[in-house]
Formats: sequence, C-alpha cells, structure tokens
Amino acid sequence: MDITFLGGPAPQRGVGVVAPFDFALDRELWRWVPDHVSLHLARTPYVPVEVSPDMARLVSEHQTLRDAALALSAVGPEAVTYACTSGSFIGGVAGERAMCEAVRDVVPVPATTTSGALLDALAEFGARRVAVITPYTKSLTDALEDYLAQAGVAVTGREYLGLTREIWRVPYQAVLDMARGGVAAGADALFISCTNLPTYDVIPQLEAELRMPVLSANQVTIWAALRSIGIPAVGSYQALLDPAARSALSGPARPLGPPPTAFGNSPDGPLHDGEGFDTPAV
Repeated sequence: MDITFLGGPAPQRGVGVVAPFDFALDRELWRWVPDHVSLHLARTPYVPVEVSPDMARLVSEHQTLRDAALALSAVGPEAVTYACTSGSFIGGVAGERAMCEAVRDVVPVPATTTSGALLDALAEFGARRVAVITPYTKSLTDALEDYLAQAGVAVTGREYLGLTREIWRVPYQAVLDMARGGVAAGADALFISCTNLPTYDVIPQLEAELRMPVLSANQVTIWAALRSIGIPAVGSYQALLDPAARSALSGPARPLGPPPTAFGNSPDGPLHDGEGFDTPAV
C-alpha cells in the first residue's frame, strides 16, 4: 500500500522531562498528554542511595539538571520540566526556583518542576490548607511540609508509608487507605506526593468521596509543563483538568469503594510494615 500521499506523521510539539534515575512510570505521564504532544525523557545518573533527603539532594544538583537539559536540547523541546517531587522541594521555595533557572541556563524555554507545579495547582483552587499523603519516610514527608509552609500553605493532616525503594509497586488500595487517614477537617485539597507513585485512576474516585480537589505529583507536573506552552492536559473526571469535574465537587459525596483489580491492585493486598502504614510486597 502506498502511504506517501499522507506526507509524513502529524506535526508534534515536544516537552522535555528530566526524571530521577529510578523513575518507572513513563506510561502514566503519557496518559495526561494530548496526541499532538510528545514527551522526551532524560534520566539523572544512577546513585546507590535509597529514597531519602540525601537522594533528593543528589538527583537535583544543578549540574545534574543542566546535563539532562543539555541532552534534551538536541530534540528542541518547547518546555522542560523536572519530574521529581522530593528533588524539587528539598531545597525549599528558593531552591525550586533556582532549579528552574539552572535548566533555563541551558535550554531557554519555560522550565517547571513538580513542586512548583503543585503550588500553581493549589493556587488554581485558592487552596491554602492541604492534606498530604506520601510514600516517603517521616523525614522526607517533614521536608515537604516545610516547603509548603514556606509557600504559605498549611498541612492539615498527613499519612506516609515509610518506603525507601520501589515506590512504583504501591497498589491503588494503599493510596486510598492513606487518603482516608490523611484528610482532616478543614482541608481545601489533597496532594498525593511522589512522581513514582501511581495515581491516575484514583484521582476521580477520591474526588467523588472527599469532595475536594485531589492533586497528584505526576498530574500537576504534566499540567504545568503543558500549560507553560498553552496546551491543556487531558484527564476526564479530574477537577484540575476537567471543568465538569470541578463543578461536581459541590455535589453530595458517595462512598469510597475499592478500585477494580484491573487498575493494578495486588490480588493479595498490601502488607503491613509494622509502622501503621500499608506497604506493598517488593
């Protein structure tokens, strides 16, 4: 069959993504991306350190970000985002801004980070009080709370899993359980931290139950990167992205049931780690 009459593939707009070396959710990022946009990923160099404040600092060093941005520059991205929550909040608000500047030193295009995107997303809803759930240890969760406090956002409740590796294996049920425990009265929104934590399918379910915006690390990362070049992210039934879902938050709540196992839950369920949090088998 002769396909030359098509002239070639449809034009694509490109967004560069700098991800930590252990990032495992490339496919989840693409779920928020419209068909005419391509993501170009570069990973930071491997370091033999578990997920911790030390790792967050290592993967966010300015030279590391510049090197990754330089590699991405070969494909001419219209924007570059640093897809790491802990790496972009570990230096506080000033540190996050400096990371964006380091990227722009190499690629003169809009530069965003996950933690900066979180603040922008909270501003979309006028949210100043937020519940936080994370897969991290206490020390890294504390650092996220400090970052939000610097930005004038109060944490009203939180839960964390205490994990230091293979966060991408956490099942949706563990995320739902954390949300139930972490949302306290007075919260304006819920934030699910870590770009290595699967969240796409749980967002609509949690918003239906909690009647508040539910933001996740990967969601806000792609939303902000695309918004910086005038393109809306896609995501039905997610209040940040879907006006109908946003207006529905004022309706009556409905019970939060377990998500289908097709979404990726372990058939055996999560294991208890002895600290009061659900930890998946690894």
